[in-house]
Amino acid sequence: MKLTDKEIELLNSKDGFYALLKRKKLNIRKSLKEAKYAHEMNKKQEEMIKLQSWVIENDKKVVIVFEGRDAAGKGGAIRRLTERINPRHFRSVALNIPSDDEQKQWFFQRYINQLPNPGEIVLFDRSWYNRAVVEPVNGFCTEEEYRVFMSQVNQFEKMLVQSNTYLVKFYFSITKKEQARRFKDIKKSPLKRWKMTAVDERAQDLWDSYTEYKEKMFEVTNSEHAPWRIIDANNKRYARLEAIKHILKTIPYE
Repeated sequence: MKLTDKEIELLNSKDGFYALLKRKKLNIRKSLKEAKYAHEMNKKQEEMIKLQSWVIENDKKVVIVFEGRDAAGKGGAIRRLTERINPRHFRSVALNIPSDDEQKQWFFQRYINQLPNPGEIVLFDRSWYNRAVVEPVNGFCTEEEYRVFMSQVNQFEKMLVQSNTYLVKFYFSITKKEQARRFKDIKKSPLKRWKMTAVDERAQDLWDSYTEYKEKMFEVTNSEHAPWRIIDANNKRYARLEAIKHILKTIPYE
């Protein structure tokens, strides 16, 4: 395999050495691919530090929503996005099942309680869009509750944007075959088994129903003030880089 000067330089870097030495058997092509990904990710994470500094210094508020099917890689993308930035000025939010009191509140109330303060970034690992897809598919809400949510969500997000909050919405899209493969890997791993829930176990059987509600969600909520960015997430590395690139392009940091 003939390498360019740039590729040789990359393999001689810290990222290159790590990619070469982590394997029992030498594989230049795979090591080069990993080194390129690590190099690009490092550059994007450096930019995320600049973006966060701009948010802090200018009292900006940022909300980033991560949606997608189970095992789509939302959590991994959030970890890559945040692993280099200041932990005092961002929060990752993954809410549990609502309490009895929360069920009696306005649906958006518990999400409002998690919105960013000035100078803060908040990332939602699943969000209010649970009511657009997961809840109706699994019978966790009534048809009336679903209808009310769909009639209110665009106005709710418009109020967010009008209150000087940057809102970015991601949907990580994977195929049915890829989801099945990831579920299999999760079940085999003692370190990942905890991720599988009763809802996950039914996800493959309810695939078409998820698809139907997902398409309704896009049709109604892909608004001008809060558009969706759909990312092909079958390749986790590609998805993570694309998410960070989109954030850097969307938020006008200096």
